[in-house]
Amino acid sequence: MTRRRKPWCPASPSTTCGQAVVALRELFGPQLVAYLGSVRETRAVHQWAEGAREPSAAVQQRLRVALQVAAMLAEGESPRIAQAWMQGLNPQLDDRSPVRLLRDGDDPDLVSVFARFGLTWG
Repeated sequence: MTRRRKPWCPASPSTTCGQAVVALRELFGPQLVAYLGSVRETRAVHQWAEGAREPSAAVQQRLRVALQVAAMLAEGESPRIAQAWMQGLNPQLDDRSPVRLLRDGDDPDLVSVFARFGLTWG
């Protein structure tokens, strides 16, 4: 019998923005979360995590998608693989990184891209 690995971080519809930011900050570091959130200072990331400030609805959606994808990868592989995949250039994404696609809003359905990637890669 194989044991199923416990999910690395919360990625459910009930996850608050603050919880998503905390989980992403743990995995990616505050600089990359700031990049995802289109802010220049990590102070904003810390304020989002503490609930002292709230990002725009578009940024919240972007952070939730990033967390969903990172959680799927971290659960199936490891947090380090999730971080590398999110930051690395991907030939299936026209040699762009998933983080850049999310930030630029070029592909709002990155979860589907991940599913295709997971099926062809795994």
